[in-house]
Amino acid sequence: MALLNEDHSRFKTFSRRAALLGGGKALLFGALAARLYYLQVVESDKYATLAEDNRISLRLLPPPRGRILDRFGIPLAANEQNYKVVLVAEQANDVERTLDRLGQVIELSADERARIMTEVRKKRAFVPVTVREYLDWQTVSRIEVNAPDLPGISIDVGQTRAYPFGKEMAHVLGYVAAVSEAELKAAEDPLLELPGFKIGKNGLEKEYDEKLRGTAGTTTVEVNAVGRTIRELKREEGTPGQDLVLSVDNQLQAYVQQRLAGEKSASVVLLDIATGGVLALGSVPSYDPNAFNLGISSSHWRQLLNDPLHPLTNKATAGLYNPGSTYKMVVALAALEAGIDPAEEVYCPGHYDLGNARFHCWKRWGHGKMDMHAAIKESCDVYFYDVSRRVGVDNIAAMSNKLGLGARTGLDLPGERGGTIPTKAWKRAQIGEPWQGGETLVTSIGQGFVLTSPLQLAVMTARIAGGHAVTPHFARDLQPRGDDDPTAQAVDAAQAMAARQGDPAEAAAATPAARAGLFPKLDIPEADLALIRDAMDAVVNERGGTAYSKRITREGWAMAGKTGTSQVRRITMAERRQGVVENEDLPWRRRDHGLYVAFAPVHAPRYACAVVVEHGGGGSSAAAPIGRDVLTEAQRLDPLANDSPRQIADAPSRTQGTGRMP
Repeated sequence: MALLNEDHSRFKTFSRRAALLGGGKALLFGALAARLYYLQVVESDKYATLAEDNRISLRLLPPPRGRILDRFGIPLAANEQNYKVVLVAEQANDVERTLDRLGQVIELSADERARIMTEVRKKRAFVPVTVREYLDWQTVSRIEVNAPDLPGISIDVGQTRAYPFGKEMAHVLGYVAAVSEAELKAAEDPLLELPGFKIGKNGLEKEYDEKLRGTAGTTTVEVNAVGRTIRELKREEGTPGQDLVLSVDNQLQAYVQQRLAGEKSASVVLLDIATGGVLALGSVPSYDPNAFNLGISSSHWRQLLNDPLHPLTNKATAGLYNPGSTYKMVVALAALEAGIDPAEEVYCPGHYDLGNARFHCWKRWGHGKMDMHAAIKESCDVYFYDVSRRVGVDNIAAMSNKLGLGARTGLDLPGERGGTIPTKAWKRAQIGEPWQGGETLVTSIGQGFVLTSPLQLAVMTARIAGGHAVTPHFARDLQPRGDDDPTAQAVDAAQAMAARQGDPAEAAAATPAARAGLFPKLDIPEADLALIRDAMDAVVNERGGTAYSKRITREGWAMAGKTGTSQVRRITMAERRQGVVENEDLPWRRRDHGLYVAFAPVHAPRYACAVVVEHGGGGSSAAAPIGRDVLTEAQRLDPLANDSPRQIADAPSRTQGTGRMP
């Protein structure tokens, strides 16, 4: 009996254990089933996507970069096919032997071979390695003919940026180059991560980079476990960058650069007075932007950086100079605003005394009696010494600001510098000293603290000539790629030219810029501006004017202007005793700068020009001839001129490839 009870007790214990074990197993299998259900049913879409991503790869496609065109549609920056030879190691079998054979077709340097082998070792065997880029058609042909003996070698075709006018447009267009590490870290556009992708680094390429860049396309490819592409499943092309249409006239730009070629260092700005468009902007010496696109060598880069003439600097926008006597129109307008009678005469004996200091006129024996008109015409320093003392430097500065001096103009080009227009408060803040009376006299002839750029001087001239607050710009329009209307830009240019034939104010009102309210009338009485324009006319077209010998003699094309000489240093008495009395007797870097500002035609202003010749000497001898020639060429090339070498109807389509005389 006791044995039966003991067996029954064991059975009950076993049953409880079996139940617990069975329950545990049921719970475990239930949890497993629930997890399987969750993964296979609830989360099926998620894991199907992850699985697909292991098989499908989405890759970006770089879009074609937008072109940059001149006002008549001539491409200034375009895209060209880039033929390159590539090597796929797994197809070559013996890479060294393949390179030996390729070396018999095109010369491969030891450095090139070392680079290629390094890349082959770093990359997977199926990834192409670039052997050489930018092949000409003859080289491509030789490689293709020998293709059967070059396993693993093939020709790939991409795109590269091309600047057909090279140095002529360098300071306007800038260049593109590879993305730097800093730019990559700061970028939000995944395009910048693409190998070999290039962005604008300077000039308009940089200013309008995002619009020129476009948006990426995509390609969906099937890959295997090691990343080799099996086949392309889908392709969506991106949106090409927009075409940028400029105000620049390519022929004028080329002429300006050629005209400056004889100078060591100089710049020119030519503006359309009605629209504010920059028709030409020249700076010498220049550089070839194609060198940056193709990959500039370190030695070439150091050469450009260390060149004492600074070819990488756009002197038209970033060069700052004392404006010399070209500043006298500003002082004259400030005097008129202060109520000084323009007929009032000041006697010039060749010098002006202030306290115990003597300030000399460039004409040592003096000009005699001078009113405002004569003082501008003959550039009498003493007249402006006297007038500026009565007007005061702060009033002169206020007029300078109205005419666009001493601050960045807002030109759509990187690197513009603002310059300096001094005031009493400015000197106190910058130098910590009070303003001196003699500094006002020095300021009145554009010396001392006054610093302006050639661009600012051109804007000043355009505002005086047109009576409106002209703001310069390069971009006329941004066009979607694919708009290939061959007459669109020519018609637009014709309308702008036609508007300029009449009164400048009416012409400005007809332009898009004016319709947008960008060019209000200057807060300067028209009678005052007319007086200054008349005096500038006399500078060039009346005997005794400082630029009379440099006038334009063709009827209807006459220009009005003002010469200027900016002292780099004063010739000391010791140097004078040694015979150094003329600018030409000094080393080049110690000579004065020559300046000239002008507008044309005199009675219907259409073009405003500023010229600076570094260390060129007097403005009348060094800069005025350049200004004359540039304004003559601008009028000769005007499509509406009767004898123009080009007419609007024949315009190319957008699809085509101070002690010195001032």
